[in-house]
Amino acid sequence: MSKTTNHLNHSVWDCKYHVVFIPKYRKKTLFGHIRKDLQAVFHRLARQKSCAIEEGKLMPDHVHMLISIPPKEAVARVIGFMKGKSSIWVAQNIANRQRNFAGHKFWARGYFVSTIGANEDDVRKYIQNQEKEDKRLDNLNLFDR
Repeated sequence: MSKTTNHLNHSVWDCKYHVVFIPKYRKKTLFGHIRKDLQAVFHRLARQKSCAIEEGKLMPDHVHMLISIPPKEAVARVIGFMKGKSSIWVAQNIANRQRNFAGHKFWARGYFVSTIGANEDDVRKYIQNQEKEDKRLDNLNLFDR
């Protein structure tokens, strides 16, 4: 369990969620400078909603994050905000489009979310080891015995 708690005016809280989402068509577009820049973008967007990304991993074809969201915010609104604004950022900065593309869709529509309870350390380890596990699975050959 987390040793720190967060405070609002009338509550003390510790609400953490494991969130996974993918780019549209699961294209492996999160390489290079996009990965480095998106990390800062996600952290900035989370702070705008009074949230904190405590652990995260930008994989080539999906995003894992352990995010702390205050109880006054709906998880769906926070994730929708982060996906929408980061999609606009990609359109403006990576695709070199100069106007606000509200209809630009970089991320697929859905996402996975799970609450974190006493197994926070397990989720942190899972997120940290995602890259190793993906590489291991890519190297598996069906014909090896």
